[in-house]
Amino acid sequence: MILPRLMSVLFALSLIIATPLQARISLLRDADIEYSLKKIAAPILQAAGLNASQIQILVVNDSALNAFVADTRHIFINYGLIMKLDTAPALQAVIAHEAAHIANGHITRRLGNAQIARTAAGLGMALAAAAGAATGNGKAAAAIALGTQGSAQRLLFAHTRAEESAADISSVRYMKRAGIDPSGAVEVQDLFRGQESLAQSRQDPYMRTHPLTRDRLRALKGLVAANPGGKRDPNAQYWFERMRGKLTAFKRAPSWTLRRAKSSASKDIALMRQAVAHHRDSNLKKAIAAIDGALALRPTDPYLMELKGQILLESRKFDQAVAVYRKAANRAPREPLILGGLGRSLLAAGHPKDALKALEAARGRDFSDARILRDLSVAYAKTNQPAMASLATAERYALQGRFKDAELHAKRAVDRLPRGSSPWQRAQDVLHASKQAKRRR
Repeated sequence: MILPRLMSVLFALSLIIATPLQARISLLRDADIEYSLKKIAAPILQAAGLNASQIQILVVNDSALNAFVADTRHIFINYGLIMKLDTAPALQAVIAHEAAHIANGHITRRLGNAQIARTAAGLGMALAAAAGAATGNGKAAAAIALGTQGSAQRLLFAHTRAEESAADISSVRYMKRAGIDPSGAVEVQDLFRGQESLAQSRQDPYMRTHPLTRDRLRALKGLVAANPGGKRDPNAQYWFERMRGKLTAFKRAPSWTLRRAKSSASKDIALMRQAVAHHRDSNLKKAIAAIDGALALRPTDPYLMELKGQILLESRKFDQAVAVYRKAANRAPREPLILGGLGRSLLAAGHPKDALKALEAARGRDFSDARILRDLSVAYAKTNQPAMASLATAERYALQGRFKDAELHAKRAVDRLPRGSSPWQRAQDVLHASKQAKRRR
C-alpha cells in the first residue's frame, strides 16, 4: 500500500509509471542516481568512442537481473542488477557490454528504416520507434513507450551469440582502454553461471536476452586474463556505493536500512540512508537531522539538498521545501529532475507562475519525463492556459502509450492553439503518433 503522506517509492524516487496496453513497466527517475551512473559510465563510454553526454543510462523499476539497449541513446539497467553487484567495475562491465552493442552497430541494424522514428523521438518515445522498426510488429510499436510486453521485449532485446561474443571482446577492450580492472566482467557473468540448464521461464531476463554458454564464459575469462591491469577507482566506487545505498534505502524495509547504514562506505552515505529510512517511517525530526548531518559533510552537494527538499515536500512543509529546492537548483541549474522538484514544490506552495517557469525549464532539458508533464499540465491550468494544459496532458499520455487519451487531449489543444505555432505542431505530432498506433493494431 502506498502511504498518502510518503507516496513510498512512487514519490520518493520520482517514479514514472507507464502502462502501454497490457504492459506495466516503470523507470526510477532520481537525479542523484542518474548522476552517479553518469560518473561511473563516462570513462567507459569515452573508451567506446561514444559521446557520454548523449547516452542516457536509466534505471528500470524491476528487481530481476537485466540490462539492455533499445536504441543508440539509452542504456537501461534494472535496479535488481545494480543491487546485486558489489563493485563499480562490475557495473562498468555491464555498461561496457551494452555500450558495445551500440558501438558495434547491433542496434542500428535492427532499427532499419523506422517510419515512426522522427515522430516518436519528438515525443521522447525512443522505445516505440525501436520496436516498430526492429520487430516489424505493429502491436509492439503501439504497445511500447517506456516498456513492452514479454514476447515483444524478447524479440526486440535478444542478441545473437555472435553479437554477445563480439560485445564481450569490445567491452574488455573498453575497460582496458579506460584503465579499469576488466575482472568485473567475469564477476557479472558468474551471477548467471549455470542458468543455461534452467527452463526459460526460470531464467533471469538477462540470460534470455544475452545468451550465455560455457564456451562463451570460458572465452571471456581468457580475454580478461590476457588483459590484466587496470585499477579500482575509489571515486567510481564511492558513486556506486552511494547509488546502491539510496536504492536499497528506498527498496528495502526501513528497519533493514537502519540496521546496516552504519556499515556504509562513508559517513555521508550512512546518513543519507538513515534519512530515507526515517522519512519512510514518517519520522520527520530524525530524517532532517540525518540529512543535515550529510549536508554538513558535503555542504555544496545539490543532490543531498534535493533529498532534503523531497523529504520536506512529502512531509507537507511546502515553503521550506521551496527554499531547499532553490538552493539545489542554483547548484545544479541544468538538472531537469531537480528543476522538476522545484516546480512541484512551488505548485504545492501555491505559486503556479513560478512553478511554470521551473517546469518549462525542466521539460526543455528532459521532455520524456511523465511527472514533469503532469505537473506542467497542472501549472498551465492554474495560470489559465487550458490549451497548453491539454497539450502537456496529451504528450504525457502519448509517452505512456495511452494513445486514445492522448488523441483526445491533442485535439483539444489543436482547436485552441494558434495554427502553425510550435505548441500547435507538437499537438499535431501527438495526433500523428496516435493515428500510426491505430493502424498498427
